[in-house]
Amino acid sequence: MKWITRERPKIDRIACPWLIKKFIDHTAEFIYVPFDEVIEKAMELDAIPFDIPKVELTHFEGECTFDCIIKKYQLNDPALEIMAKIVRGADTDQHDLAPEAAGLWAISAGLSHNILDDYELLDKGMLIYEALYSWAKNLQYQKHLQSPFEHLLIEVFQKVLKPNVNKKTPEWVSDLKEIIQDQIDTNLTLNLTEISNELNVNPSYLSREFSKYFEDLSFGEYIRKLRVEKAIQLLHQSNYSLTEIAFLTGFSDQSHFTRIFKKHTGKSPSEFKKTIPKK
Repeated sequence: MKWITRERPKIDRIACPWLIKKFIDHTAEFIYVPFDEVIEKAMELDAIPFDIPKVELTHFEGECTFDCIIKKYQLNDPALEIMAKIVRGADTDQHDLAPEAAGLWAISAGLSHNILDDYELLDKGMLIYEALYSWAKNLQYQKHLQSPFEHLLIEVFQKVLKPNVNKKTPEWVSDLKEIIQDQIDTNLTLNLTEISNELNVNPSYLSREFSKYFEDLSFGEYIRKLRVEKAIQLLHQSNYSLTEIAFLTGFSDQSHFTRIFKKHTGKSPSEFKKTIPKK
């Protein structure tokens, strides 16, 4: 059977093909096309559309397409339940759902950045989800540090190499603040790896040190905060619909926008808009 979705996959549109091929349709063929061609091509090719609005297999009530497929095909596998939280957390920027979600997002974004061909990306991405399934099924309780010697090394490192509390604020902090301020209005998909290249700073170091200088927030949390602040500005302009504001502030869909907005403000966007005085 043919399955079709929008081009340039990252998480859900690679996780779902892995799920389909492993548990539902072993001979499945996957097709990636531009967003506005999915429905037309689905009818033309007699293919099942997924992970786009207004189809059966898509995001629903905070869950992603991976969740939807598991439910529709009644895939009762404890390992898939574990995977579903990780995929959902990575795909909807809810990294608090599972500790592994942020890592999956980082790996997926990096893979997509390095591989421009969607079908090569799918081929390589399948290996990630097969590995994740093996971990969830057999290895989730296994720790990396297994021997007493490894634990001793970590203990010595933590006790001897203490952070310098008088450390001067690095120059890259002010440069990064300027980059974010300059680009947030026009580039709501700011990428930490791309920024690290511009700053000539190692991306792993930048990710690790970011929260120390940006309100004790991770890069993703800080950018989401700025997105919400931008959304509040747009809500004061009554000519924008909530769907348009979600798009303009870089959220994947209105449901995602509503959830993140409420998490930051305590109100949904529609509730918040009612509190704005009319001009």
